[in-house]
Amino acid sequence: MVEYSFVLDLAGNRLSPCNKNKAYYLIRNKKAKMLNKFPMVIQLFKIVKENNNNKTKTYLGIDDGSKHVGLGIIQDCNNKVKPIFKGTIELRDDVSKKMAIRKGYRTYHRYHKRYREKRFNNRQSSKRKGRLAPTIMQKKQSILRVVNKITKWIKIDSIYLENVLIDIRVLTEGRSLYKWQYQKSNRLDNNIRIAALMRDNFTCVDCGSKENLQEHHIKPRRAKGADSIHNVVTLCKSCHTKTFGREIELIDQYLAIIKGRKLNLSDALHVMQGKKNLQTELKKIAPLYLTTGGDTANHRNDWDIEKTHSNDALVICNVDIKKNNIDIKDWQISPLRKKSKGDAELIVKGFKHRDYVKYTKKNGTEYIGYITALYPSKNQFNMTRTNGEILKRYGLKSLKLLSRPKCIRWI
Repeated sequence: MVEYSFVLDLAGNRLSPCNKNKAYYLIRNKKAKMLNKFPMVIQLFKIVKENNNNKTKTYLGIDDGSKHVGLGIIQDCNNKVKPIFKGTIELRDDVSKKMAIRKGYRTYHRYHKRYREKRFNNRQSSKRKGRLAPTIMQKKQSILRVVNKITKWIKIDSIYLENVLIDIRVLTEGRSLYKWQYQKSNRLDNNIRIAALMRDNFTCVDCGSKENLQEHHIKPRRAKGADSIHNVVTLCKSCHTKTFGREIELIDQYLAIIKGRKLNLSDALHVMQGKKNLQTELKKIAPLYLTTGGDTANHRNDWDIEKTHSNDALVICNVDIKKNNIDIKDWQISPLRKKSKGDAELIVKGFKHRDYVKYTKKNGTEYIGYITALYPSKNQFNMTRTNGEILKRYGLKSLKLLSRPKCIRWI
């Protein structure tokens, strides 16, 4: 697995990233110093003149989602295409719950400390035009925080943003074929495929199986059946095979099954909310180009790339990449909340909350994660590992500090 280091020169100019091993070589030979360890950023001890003949372009892809956001950076060099960074932002999902708790505190104060009638009209910020709900705003701000941090280390020439998992509009209106689809006449556009699976709860409508799912055109394409969500039903491979040659007689049966079924677009709509605000801010960084999840799925299948949020972000850049080129470090990125005053000041044996650490047991087993709680009286701590496992009441004696994230955690 390849890992790259971002590079700055002595004047702070952003240069092309280099291999992590080369970055350590430059540090050992006192030609550079480390500015950041996770992800690695080095600064050279010299100023590098800009090469006007360099035609390398750097693209940032963003796979926007309601729970996870994929990021990918690709360099389109003169001779090759080089993915240099990919990661997944884990968005917070506790904002609504915390706001409900705060509302409870306010209600208790109003009715138990002193009486005051509810007054909504004096909350002008809650009624202003174009207001975003806090649950939506914090997600868009998290994306911008990470993007702004990355652009301090590397120059981005273009940004490609995926709007939604599926393109809601083309599900009913249809779309023009890709140029390669004319040679693959029986290929089903993945935009409609994903939507049909979501609507049918990823279950075969005949036998209830959840394996080997395929999409069946209720009215066959040869009979001028539409390539839309209203003419597609989910079947397993076995049930789909049984329909061959009987498509016409089964039309009424399958239409009756999907009649009244609605596609749950909550995740897609969640992404669509606040998109104008996000797009406006991204345009201030670099030229912005929009795409859809259907396009991403089609490209991913054509290039034989595994589906992950970070891989999708690389595919979104719309540059032909090969499967063996994307085996690079995959970062887990978590924008952090502002710490309470008590947590920020608590230091035990040189360790603080949120420190990224490595714990070594007596048998040599190593655990890597971040500190979630400290117990000063017994010199103990709780840690959440990178795989989500929680370790409680471990001693600080065998703990090693790896990094101390400030506003963003990179794992």
